Amino acid sequence: MQKKSEPTIHDIARELKISASTVSRALQHNPRISVKTREKILAMADTIGYRPNVLASNLRNKKSNTIGIVVPLINRYFFSAVISGVEDVAFSAGYTVVISQSNDLANKEISIAHSMFSNRVDGLIISIAMEPTNFEHLKAFRKKNIPLVFFDRVVPEIDTNKIVVDDFMGGFRVTQHLIDQGYQRIGHMAGPQNLITYSDRKNGYKEALEKNGIPFDESLVVTNSLTAGDGVNAIQHLMNLPWPPDAIFCGNDTTALSSMIYLRDKGIRIPEEVGIVGFSNEPFSRVVSPSISTIAQPGFVMGQKAAELILNQIAHKDKTFTTMVMPTELIIRESSNRRKV
Repeated sequence: MQKKSEPTIHDIARELKISASTVSRALQHNPRISVKTREKILAMADTIGYRPNVLASNLRNKKSNTIGIVVPLINRYFFSAVISGVEDVAFSAGYTVVISQSNDLANKEISIAHSMFSNRVDGLIISIAMEPTNFEHLKAFRKKNIPLVFFDRVVPEIDTNKIVVDDFMGGFRVTQHLIDQGYQRIGHMAGPQNLITYSDRKNGYKEALEKNGIPFDESLVVTNSLTAGDGVNAIQHLMNLPWPPDAIFCGNDTTALSSMIYLRDKGIRIPEEVGIVGFSNEPFSRVVSPSISTIAQPGFVMGQKAAELILNQIAHKDKTFTTMVMPTELIIRESSNRRKV
């Protein structure tokens, strides 16, 4: 049995005994077509089940009104907040947002980027995966002048718009806070140092130690992918050192939580014996006990700014780019508040 073909503008034209060009103009709300004629055409389109061929239209117009966004993990509060901010601005401007997650895997990020490139997104907003790669899949967007905006995790060698938080100052503030609370042997769970995000946090940590006359001890730094399991392995390693830390700056709230669970199970009191501070202000950080001190990032605003940057690039084809640095906020809660500030 032959499959019935999709209705076309020619079917509408034949039913109404008018030209296909008139139907096309009416469906595009061309003012040259009277309201009465347009209403008749729209009614007939609905009757026969006509659907516009958006893909064909996009190919003709070389525009898809679609923005791609790639995040490492959708289930992280920060990234979901950024997505919401992007969608808020993009939808108001008439754009659809296509969302994908790389799961912090380089091969998956490459595949997603190739797919979005082939499907002709008008622009791409991305926070890169933890796994290192050569970034040729993203350089292709620049070579074809397809707008590209990095947020949070960026590629320094690609000249385009970027929006980040002040990770250095975030790391500095966390460490200074722990020092102010009387902690002296402060460990750090760091993310991969190939990413500026995590190297800046580590450098902020080191700067605060130096400012306060505390020698930097490389044995107190554990570098990993900052998963919950990584947090358990790292805290176990740190607490088994001959001279364990009395406080830990965790690279994210996920490792802060898993570290706290490990310490609790070992009967180690928080914050009296060990202070813990995370990063990102995940919703759970406020409701667990003890509540987790952390750094808040303006994810929703960053998403809005990223969307504004890419829409401006789409509209004006700008060749000059900027890096926007957003401030962070230290939120002091129970896990590090030994002196009850």
